[in-house]
Amino acid sequence: MRSTRRLTGGLGVVAATALVLAACSGTPDGGPEGSASGEEVPEGVTEVTFWQQSFTDEENEWYESVVDSYNESQDEVHVTLTAVPGDAWEQRMTAAQAAGNAPDIRTMNYGGVRNAALTSQITPLSDLISAEAWDDLQENVRGSVTVDGEEYAYPMLVEPSAILWYRTDLFEAAGIDGPPTTWDELVADAELLTNDEVFGMRLAQNAPDMSWSTWGYQWNVAGHLPISDDWSEGMATEDYAPLLQAFQDLFASGALPPADGVGYPDASTFGDGQYAMMANGSWAASQLLSDYPDLVPNVAVAPMPSFDGQSGQTTATLGGWTWAVDGNTEVAEEAATFIEWALGGDTENVVPFFEATQFSKVSPRVSVAEAISALPDVDTVNPWNAVIQEEIVPFAQPEPGYPWNVSLAMGEAIEAAMQGTPVSEALAAANDKINTEIANSQLAGTGS
Repeated sequence: MRSTRRLTGGLGVVAATALVLAACSGTPDGGPEGSASGEEVPEGVTEVTFWQQSFTDEENEWYESVVDSYNESQDEVHVTLTAVPGDAWEQRMTAAQAAGNAPDIRTMNYGGVRNAALTSQITPLSDLISAEAWDDLQENVRGSVTVDGEEYAYPMLVEPSAILWYRTDLFEAAGIDGPPTTWDELVADAELLTNDEVFGMRLAQNAPDMSWSTWGYQWNVAGHLPISDDWSEGMATEDYAPLLQAFQDLFASGALPPADGVGYPDASTFGDGQYAMMANGSWAASQLLSDYPDLVPNVAVAPMPSFDGQSGQTTATLGGWTWAVDGNTEVAEEAATFIEWALGGDTENVVPFFEATQFSKVSPRVSVAEAISALPDVDTVNPWNAVIQEEIVPFAQPEPGYPWNVSLAMGEAIEAAMQGTPVSEALAAANDKINTEIANSQLAGTGS
């Protein structure tokens, strides 16, 4: 904990969504049937089809580049890439699976791996990718793709869900010498920083955004998530009371305003100068660097505070993307070989992705993280990269794999408490909803 927090003489002075994915540039014309891109596969060469969700232009260009490089590197396998818009993904994938022509490889977020593995939609990769590539992963990320002792996907990137972004110029003006390390300090600092021009703190302010953005805080304050490990019992206990109370106190003080019209992942209101502190994910770096370059010198990051003030604790979860191999593919070995080449092999194949995204995303591989840290311009491009890599990612937990309604019950409880419902009453309601979900979805005994 900080020994001295106030400077003398200081005065008080402010998608389950993601940012909108870019339009489908680079999306081939073909659909899920046959060779989706319309590419001509050389005779006698094994084709491996690969669907990626369409991301930003820069990310899509890297996908195309790494596939082209692999195809040029050998003459036995041809990877055919298709970029599918996010809003069409579910429909097209369901249709392809029903028709028996699902892609051999597909991008998959961490939250989908467990269910896909348990229902045999994807192939175990433990024996198809080298031990060296698996051992290069950070353990907490490797656990996200491991089901019953088998790895079912290879991680590409992680994005911590909650980082404290704060204005150093406003902190200095308020006489605060560093970021808060406890939630009590966070509430006090937010109140001190609030004035007629700025609010002290921005957090998720509606139940859906609270449902997932607070997973790390939930873990930190209670030491567990609000359902038992075997998913047989709701555990939204009084252990969570300090978290709900903090939201209630921040809102009652005026330091946390009513909803500002943009979702949790959007950093624009912070960039516009409406806040002194903001909880947001690592992806906010890209938005701030691109849209608010003049603000960047006055912005620093830190782990979200813990409830007991100890450092090195979980205050965020890790979302992001993996590559998985279809459960019915006939070319699993060839698909896995490509995945290892692109994501788990030479760091030079994957570092350009993180360069293209301004290091706003984090590699789950130790060797890639080290390669990025050694780049001469990384701290110039993204001045927050080192703190995120070294102080947040290693302590973050994987996203929980239980049904969304469990998360939503907690989000609704936090929102209700923020708006004045007694904390105990809000938690009791959440626990009832979770137990109802357990009964309705027959969850008991299906957890990990």
